[in-house]
Amino acid sequence: MWNLWSSNQAKSPYKELMTYESEINNGGHMQFFDNVSNTSDLPRVISVLYTILNGILKQNLVTAYNAYLEYEGNDEQEDKLDEILDDCDNVFYENESEIEQILKGYAATIDL
Repeated sequence: MWNLWSSNQAKSPYKELMTYESEINNGGHMQFFDNVSNTSDLPRVISVLYTILNGILKQNLVTAYNAYLEYEGNDEQEDKLDEILDDCDNVFYENESEIEQILKGYAATIDL
């Protein structure tokens, strides 16, 4: 499954979910937002993630993204953004098993 993702052959919305998980685990929401906005259409990716995430993870993404949109680039509010995104990172880590379950379901559908 991760080989498909790394070769850009994973299907949507799972490829976006795998990117989200990978980026958060490598540097948190700030890294995810910065990297995706530099390489892809961030609003589209957020929209796709919104369709696959449930409950607390969906709300957490919305909270993080709204803070990013509101405070990114505002040097006076950088500490506020960092605080919100750190909290969102923690919520992600506490609930990451839900993402793993979604990805396990996807992996079960892949023909090798």
